[in-house]
Amino acid sequence: MRFDRATVPAAWIRERHGADHMERIRPHLLSYGSDGTVQLPSQRQEVADHFAEAPRGPLFAPLTRADVDEAERRIGRRLPGLLRRVYTEVADGGFGPDGGLASLARGNRAPGHLSDWPCAVDVHERNRAAGVPASWFFLTGGGCSMEWYVSLAAVGHPVLLHDADGWVADRGEGPHDGLRYATASLRRWLWTWADGDNVWDEVFARRRVGA
Repeated sequence: MRFDRATVPAAWIRERHGADHMERIRPHLLSYGSDGTVQLPSQRQEVADHFAEAPRGPLFAPLTRADVDEAERRIGRRLPGLLRRVYTEVADGGFGPDGGLASLARGNRAPGHLSDWPCAVDVHERNRAAGVPASWFFLTGGGCSMEWYVSLAAVGHPVLLHDADGWVADRGEGPHDGLRYATASLRRWLWTWADGDNVWDEVFARRRVGA
């Protein structure tokens, strides 16, 4: 399984590499977690060291079709066929572009983490209460307030990059004002990652063209 970014306990970094190592790698830190972890680019040596003895199988076991059916019942919509196959044939999240796909089931926890892996169904229910379109299904976080969603309604199921802090309801804005980019399809987004590329490259390339 490959990640674009990886989460490592800060305490482990200090213990393994010395108390001052966190300061030396500060320019490379992507984010800080409230559970005492930090995110680093997956190519960093600290990541390789931390996961050197990690199991080579899926982080979270694949789901049954009945499990996915229940998740779809909760969200009130069908998932794209490709995404159903990912969850039933590969793993229940825990791998994939950016921070790794969210799980469909609750209670998954990665080794060394103090909190559970995000549950996409729970995120979907919270988002609906906050006014986010029901057709947007959470895939993974993109760092800070950025989030990746797949459209369950649009043709081809494009993947949307959304800034959760990019819209203010009191100003008459809605979730669509927080959209920052749309990849043509879920298949293209996953294939970009599977082919060894970074899903952000397309975003940054489009911004350079538009600058």
